[in-house]
Amino acid sequence: MNASKSDDAGKPVVLDFNEVSFSYKDIPVLDRVSFHAHRGEFIALVGPNGSGKTTVIKLVLGLETPTAGSVTLLGEAPAAARRRVGYVPQHAQFDATFPISVREVVRMGRLVPAAGRTKASALRGAESAAVDSALERSGVADLASRPYPALSGGQRRRVLVARALAAEPEFLILDEPTANMDIESETRLFETLGALKGSTTIMIVTHDTGFVSALTDVVLCVGERGTDGASCSLARHATRPIDGAPPVMFGGNAAQVLHDSDLADACENCSRKAGSR
Repeated sequence: MNASKSDDAGKPVVLDFNEVSFSYKDIPVLDRVSFHAHRGEFIALVGPNGSGKTTVIKLVLGLETPTAGSVTLLGEAPAAARRRVGYVPQHAQFDATFPISVREVVRMGRLVPAAGRTKASALRGAESAAVDSALERSGVADLASRPYPALSGGQRRRVLVARALAAEPEFLILDEPTANMDIESETRLFETLGALKGSTTIMIVTHDTGFVSALTDVVLCVGERGTDGASCSLARHATRPIDGAPPVMFGGNAAQVLHDSDLADACENCSRKAGSR
């Protein structure tokens, strides 16, 4: 059993939800949710459609504000920390007739304003190297000069991962990253994420509540009650490795989510000390 620890001394806390509640007008979504994550961890945020996963992501990104409680990301308010976050959306609409190359799509990742920079600067030196590195790490360097609209769905997803990595994020969020992916693209994606694990904190959002990548350190299941029976809409679960998982499951490297487990989430170094650098 791969039971996540309640606290890891030596690993800074980079994300802290502290008694967070949120409602859309009169519709409650989250009720007194508390969880934390450490730097370099691989987090799976799972739950069925409509359970509140998107709301959690909006709170992490500072696009919504809690009704009660607080969220701290990388030692800052989420909106302030957004420049240090990479995001790969579930759906990315684009004009199929627009003449843009893969490299140009990845370069867009460098347009996110960095600390102390008020406008996008020209790609020179380190910035060009960051794009090259992102293309290589995502396994799409050989596609750099190809038109983005000509790619397969799986290839486009990996290009969007490269775009996020070009910003050199400390926290990477991927929303349903394997949607419409072929087996080869999925395998290469998780090879990329495996190489990032430890240096970059990764959160994958998925509606698959039964299985996660074996890379996963923390499973957060939205839409469940806590161990105290209170109206808490998020639980932390353990996982169990699967021997001989088929290639269609995270490149053959999967773990089963144990929904009958509820792991404590006590954190001595959360809140005001979160994300200290």
